[in-house]
Amino acid sequence: MPIVTASAPAKVNLWLGVGAPGRDGYHPLATVFHALNLEAKVRAETIEPGAGIRITVEGEGADSVPTDASNLAWRAAEAVSKLANVSADVHLHLIKSIPVAGGMAGGSADAAAALVACDALWNTGLSRSDLIGLGATLGSDVPFALHGGTAIGTGRGDRLTPVLGRGEYHWVLAFAEGGLSTPAVYAELDRLRGEDVASPSIPDGLMSALRAGDPLALGGELGNDLEPAALSLRPNLGLLIEDGLDAGALGAQISGSGPTCVFLAKSREHALDLAARLSGTGNCRTVATASGPAAGARIVG
Repeated sequence: MPIVTASAPAKVNLWLGVGAPGRDGYHPLATVFHALNLEAKVRAETIEPGAGIRITVEGEGADSVPTDASNLAWRAAEAVSKLANVSADVHLHLIKSIPVAGGMAGGSADAAAALVACDALWNTGLSRSDLIGLGATLGSDVPFALHGGTAIGTGRGDRLTPVLGRGEYHWVLAFAEGGLSTPAVYAELDRLRGEDVASPSIPDGLMSALRAGDPLALGGELGNDLEPAALSLRPNLGLLIEDGLDAGALGAQISGSGPTCVFLAKSREHALDLAARLSGTGNCRTVATASGPAAGARIVG
């Protein structure tokens, strides 16, 4: 049986500005996405006609990942089959390395990789624009997982504008025990802020730092409107951020809705040293290093 494997990157938000919720309940965003070389992989294999979609999972948080139609990768396969008018008979094997419910869009990366893998497996010939359009119907982070690199996201985060920056950045990712519910974090943000909320925007200083390829300047410009809400729900994350800054990180913040914390290092060697020091604090479950910007979803086998 034919088999295709695709990968898609994790993301961090270098900046995440969140507006007040609209009548539809969604919060308008102004964010700067940054793709990391920490990747999800999806192996798509043709199975017998009429078998439908089957999902298996291995790796990070596999026991907590649904294997039914609620899984974004399942929905991605259905979306490709409907648009291309092909039968959705496929076994999707998800190889997880991005934390589940960790604020790094692991489920969205699964979906993006599934879109690319199913398109190739079924020879549907969909354009990248077609796939991004399908991704936007699955979740606001899926288009960026397809796009990769560094990009401004507006609306719900799905309207992307590439950022032409310079250089490579080195990150340390500290994974806390358990996850944080994204809806719960947004609800806590609304409770903390009340009703007088300005429209979100991107700081000029952050864009200047990216154009210059200056990690020191970038570290001082990182920001996340969801961080106070995440810290309200998980106060111990503040200790982890302090640990990283005390160890010499150029900048530190919670990734997305958390609970993963990200730290910007001066270099690859500094990232390795910083990771070792954070591992010894006892304030996180595990630590990894990554670099960016990384490529978007693509075929890898």
